[in-house]
Amino acid sequence: MLARGRVAWHRESVSGYENDSTPEGSDGEYSLDPDDQLQPEDTLDDRGVDDVLDEGYSPPDYAPKGAVHGLTAQEMREGETLDEKLSEEEPDVGASDPLDDIAADERRDWRSHESDADDEFVEDADQVGGRRAGRLLAPDAGDYRDDEAEAVATDCGIDGAGASAEEAAVHVVGDED
Repeated sequence: MLARGRVAWHRESVSGYENDSTPEGSDGEYSLDPDDQLQPEDTLDDRGVDDVLDEGYSPPDYAPKGAVHGLTAQEMREGETLDEKLSEEEPDVGASDPLDDIAADERRDWRSHESDADDEFVEDADQVGGRRAGRLLAPDAGDYRDDEAEAVATDCGIDGAGASAEEAAVHVVGDED
């Protein structure tokens, strides 16, 4: 309802408002009475708490954007200043930062020649064996104390057709003799 270009404020108190969802016999105010609380079996959320009142409340880390300005009638009439509106703006998601572009160019240019990469990444087929090892077992089957300095194991074949990540990473390499 508008009157002479100003907003006519509704002056009825919130507590006097009758709502269909207000339990019968309740005045609509917040209550800590366990009978007035929605019990866990009546909700779709299961947070692992037996009593709703034991759950607690974690306040937000920052004030909600709607609660920063315009809480009082005077603030609503006066409105926000341009500086306040600009301070709430956030950068566009797709906009690129010139400093990020410079950093990306520097990362790209650290190895400018392909010849630098040739020595580093050798594409040798014999570097890693072509055949995957199965289940690895120590020579003594793990029954005794390990006195040998080197890690030695025997390939016992694939166990149950499911290898762990460690077993899948091990490949059989031929002897260099």
